[in-house]
Amino acid sequence: MIATMSRRASGHHLPGLWGHALLLGPAIAIGPPSSAAAAIIAGRASVVDGDTIEIRGERIRLFGIDAPESGQTCLDAKGQSYRCGQKAALALDARIGEGVVTCERKDTDRYGRVVALCRVFGEDLGAWMVGLGWALAYRTYSTRYVAAEELAQSRGLGMWAGRFTPPWEWRREKRYSAPAEP
Repeated sequence: MIATMSRRASGHHLPGLWGHALLLGPAIAIGPPSSAAAAIIAGRASVVDGDTIEIRGERIRLFGIDAPESGQTCLDAKGQSYRCGQKAALALDARIGEGVVTCERKDTDRYGRVVALCRVFGEDLGAWMVGLGWALAYRTYSTRYVAAEELAQSRGLGMWAGRFTPPWEWRREKRYSAPAEP
């Protein structure tokens, strides 16, 4: 006991080697609190569109998927136009419901949004949206959902029941068809 006594016990205010080890050990083992906290975002979510949610003011883009834009229309099996972007957002909203969404940060996109793999009730929201045909696997960034997309396509689910323009092409067309500013 005497050999491990710190200088503090003898009236000095600095701990000895063992005192430092006891104080720093847990901090080293746990790591900085911000790294773990920044990687996970959890809470009640509101849906912005079919591939973007917001939790406590933080916009989060769902990793690996691309859903039709809010103003985008598609054609159903009978050739009738419908707002597939709105339908995708409503499907995502219905799935989330009152659940707590947990998102694992993967990246930040060029608009400053967090890009994350998000789950509700343990289910991957990206896989769910692609699997029902309301989003596409965004192959430019990931091939994680390609199999789910192929299955939705083979079953004619969601947008696959009719015809549509992939969201990335629809955005590009909108950008190029926008009138030039004077």
